[in-house]
This record gives sequence, C-alpha cells and structure tokens, in this order.
Amino acid sequence: MTPAIFGCSGPELTADERAFFREADPAGYILFKRNCDTPEQLRRLTDSLREIHGREHLLVSIDQEGGRVARLGPPEWRKWPAPARFAALYEIAPASAIEAMRLNSEAMATELARAGVTVDFHAPCDVARPETDDVIGDRALGAEPMQVAALGRAILDGMAAGGVVGCLKHMPGHGRATCDSHKELPRVDAGDAELAADIAPFASLAERATIGMTAHIVFTEWDADRPATQSAWVVENIIRQRIGFAGLLLTDDIDMQALDGSIPERAVRSLEAGCDIVLNCWGKMDDMAGIVDACGPIRELSAARLENALASVSVPAERADIGALCGMRDALFTAAGLEP
Repeated sequence: MTPAIFGCSGPELTADERAFFREADPAGYILFKRNCDTPEQLRRLTDSLREIHGREHLLVSIDQEGGRVARLGPPEWRKWPAPARFAALYEIAPASAIEAMRLNSEAMATELARAGVTVDFHAPCDVARPETDDVIGDRALGAEPMQVAALGRAILDGMAAGGVVGCLKHMPGHGRATCDSHKELPRVDAGDAELAADIAPFASLAERATIGMTAHIVFTEWDADRPATQSAWVVENIIRQRIGFAGLLLTDDIDMQALDGSIPERAVRSLEAGCDIVLNCWGKMDDMAGIVDACGPIRELSAARLENALASVSVPAERADIGALCGMRDALFTAAGLEP
C-alpha cells in the first residue's frame, strides 16, 4: 500500500486511473467538486474505488465543513451552516450549541455515508485570534480553547453517529498564522507558553480522535527551519507527546505553496518527519506516480493506525432522518434568537 491519499480527475474513473490505482494501492482517496455531480453518480464513483481494491473499509475522504468549505451543495445536496454559526450560538447557550453541532454533524455524516464517504476532514480546532488569516475565518469554532474543544468533540461524536470518521485539524494550530498556507509559508514566532493555548483543544480531543492533520506552518520556537508537517521535532515532541495524539497523522495537501521542492520530495520529507500518510489532492498522474516511486510502501505502524481509524466507526443499520436532525438543530438556534 502506498502511504498516500490521491485525488481523481472527474466524476468517473478513467481507464488510466483505474489501472494506476490498482497497481499503486493508495491508502485512500479524496473527493472534490469536480468528482461530485449527483448522489447516484457519486455513489457509483465511490463504489468503483472499492471495487478496485476489494475492500469495503476504504478511506474515501472529503472536505465538508459547511459554509464556504463544502464540496457537496445545492441543488443535489443540502447547504450546511459554517462552523462559526455554532460558535455564535455557544456565546449565548453553550449546551445548545454543543447539541446543535452534534445534530448537524450527524446529519451531514448521514448524507456523506450515503455517498460512500468514510472520512470527513472536519473538526477544525484552530483557536481563532484577531490576526487569524481569512483562510480560517468562519471555519473557526471560537477564540477560547475550551469552547473549541467542546464543539470539536460534538463534531467527532456526530460524525461517528452518522457513520463517518472525523479528523482533527490543523495540528498544532493554524490560528496564529497571518497568511494562507495554500499560497505561502506562514511563520509563527509565539513562545512555548503562548502556544499552549493553541494546542489545548487538540490535547483535549487526542484520545477521542483517530485521524489528525498537520499544518504547513513554521513555529520558530519549536523548529525555525521546517514547517510542522515536515518537522520530526514538532511531530514527535508536540503532536505525539504533548498533544498526545496516537492516531493516523495525515499531512495537509502537499500541493500547497507553503511547501517547496517537487511533489515527491515533499512527500518523502513529510513521511520521514513522522506523518503516516501524505495528502495529494489534484489527481495529476505524474505527481501521483512520483509519490509511489519515491515513498515506497506504508509503514507497519501507519497501516495499523489506518485500520484502527476506519474500524472505529460503522454505518448505522438504520439511517437517521436528516430532515429531523436539521429541524432539531434549527430549533436550538431559534430558541436562542439566532438564525441557523
């Protein structure tokens, strides 16, 4: 198995993709809008990925947070509130916000599970600050670590109830970054004592989550030369030890401009730093083939973490009523005098 998550080019697999994926045996796949036309088409696509590998428990992932980060949306799928809406409700009624987020996440996961998705890169636990770049913006669950952790747990719990594995991101925290890591490499100069607030939500949820994602950010206090994704010191001492995360650790997309070098070089550095799997989103055959050639097979411990993550959740025998879940969610907002 190749320690990578790959994208595919369109709404159905090409013959070249099918042959390549069968030979490369990637750890999983990620879906984007280019892959999602209708519920029926999307289910055919995810079923075809399973057929290639002959395994039902396949990592088929998506970025579906709600708000502006939504690969599935109207008219074929529901529109979901941005995470910041639940942060606003938390300011008025914390218990209602937690329950509303849990209901929302279960409803979202139910929709995803119907499509054959098994992992949602959702539970952004970056603590918002005045300087936080807009790439996070309304994706943030709040500016107070306890609140972020409480809503993050509700996401993970709701996702699991609907049959989908959630993901902690972006460890060890994107809130102090003042630029977008999709476009350039952020550098954070805060001291260790200040950064304790950033890692607090992740530490609170480390034993609950089975999948986590790194941030492409340099934390100069910890490693002035390498972004967290490619820093063995940060992965081991901060993510594994201080945060206490023992699950499957993914990179953020290695195509992002925060990283330098060729795509295979980025992948190798990330794996050497201690990440379990690299995320390569764009379905470019040359890049994917380069990763396969450069990275070799997945490590035994990483494969065990992958298996454990996928086995941690199962699709309920009876699917929940998405409309009913959303109705209960909306009632909690209305009771607090807010629009969902």
